[in-house]
Amino acid sequence: MVLDTSHANLNALEFEVFGVDSRTGFMPLRPPVGRLPALWEVWEELLDDARHEHLQPGDKMGLSFAEMARSERWRNSLRQIPLLPIDDLETSQELLRRAHLVLSFLMHFYIHTLPPDSPVVIPQPISIPLLQVAKVLDLPPVITFSDTVLYNWCLTVSSSDTNSPKSLNPDAIQCQTLFTDTPDESAFYLCSARIELHGVRALNIMRSSMDEIFVGDALAVARLTTYLVSLSTIIGELKSLLLDVRKECDPEIYYNVVRPWFRGEDSDTYLDPGSGQKRRWIFEGAGDYTDLNMLPPDRELSGASAGQSSLIHALDVFLGINHERPNSPSFMKRMQRYMPRQHRQFLNHLAKNPRPLREFVMSASSMDSNDGALALKEAYNHAVMSLKEFRDSHMIIATLYIIGPARRAAAVAATSLVTSISETEAQAGPKVPNIVQTVPEATHTQVTDDATVGITGTGGTDLVQFLKGVRNQTIRTLLSDE
Repeated sequence: MVLDTSHANLNALEFEVFGVDSRTGFMPLRPPVGRLPALWEVWEELLDDARHEHLQPGDKMGLSFAEMARSERWRNSLRQIPLLPIDDLETSQELLRRAHLVLSFLMHFYIHTLPPDSPVVIPQPISIPLLQVAKVLDLPPVITFSDTVLYNWCLTVSSSDTNSPKSLNPDAIQCQTLFTDTPDESAFYLCSARIELHGVRALNIMRSSMDEIFVGDALAVARLTTYLVSLSTIIGELKSLLLDVRKECDPEIYYNVVRPWFRGEDSDTYLDPGSGQKRRWIFEGAGDYTDLNMLPPDRELSGASAGQSSLIHALDVFLGINHERPNSPSFMKRMQRYMPRQHRQFLNHLAKNPRPLREFVMSASSMDSNDGALALKEAYNHAVMSLKEFRDSHMIIATLYIIGPARRAAAVAATSLVTSISETEAQAGPKVPNIVQTVPEATHTQVTDDATVGITGTGGTDLVQFLKGVRNQTIRTLLSDE
């Protein structure tokens, strides 16, 4: 069996051109810069201070006056620093990445320590350099997956002599920068880092598979079948790594202590809970710079999300799983805007392959019904099902780390509201209307009905609907026996 191979060959993916290393994938082979040079030391010092002061989110229940005062002192110190130029950073991608990380962390510390009913005006000393760095990197001015995972690691002290430029041991890295300095936050980021590093094997299989698709003969079909079987195994291992996060990251600590810090503008709090309008993030001074016109009125600034992992997007593209929507960009497509520019280009390159895998498998099955073609289709479907099972596990993690804690947090908030009204009634005496009896029922309804429907991920999407949607779309990609 020889299939039509008249299309141009795009089999050889030059990883390095797209910032993808054949040994470490979308993560750099060498540790990212751990601290900016002296000129920008004031940024690093402010970040150190925020972490050492153990600043707390402004919407934390039971926030003390001392904690609020400590946060305001830190925010005031940030407002007082000079506006620093970034010109000397532009010569180094590594320095620009560190600058984006530091400035994004500072911005999120500043925003999320504000009282929830306070407008968000990001001071010029960080708003302008963040916008400038973001423009050079072609990234949004907000914390991203690349800030928390890809460029946020260093070697452990014990491993510094065992790692060589030829490899990177996933168990020999640790996080550089955290919001909370909790082992749970570190474990959460490192779980994603290990998935990225293990996923290099999948990327190499994609490259080899495209070689075989270009050849297209019976031997190539046999080799491609073997590659797809291996890909299924690797995706299964990625699933296991994902579920391993449960060993070191406590769901309650993640939801209540860690997650609030990397919320984006599209999942921020409300200025007026009854208005339905979320707080707008205003970048002070941005209007004075005509070259920083990168924040359109309809912008959506999402926080760091696993949906920004180029590895998972690459698996979707390679297997032909289409998440596009007819009238607006899908969440998956929107998340690509938050990836490093070269990684977006890699995905675009992969998507433009004139002989997509799924089309090749369909053609082989329709042209030849021998055992080789049938085995190829079976291997392809098995790989798709492995990705579906990975997404099933993602739903398990989302339920454990977001949906469950959100329900419990809503219940606690409802109980707190009822208690507050009861105390008010007790203090005021009989003149207070007997409204407390109507509150528990209304609040209970809100907890049970809204606790899952309205939950958003840090990417700003309805979490349950999104996860079900991508899982179902994965299933629809399976090839039938017809």
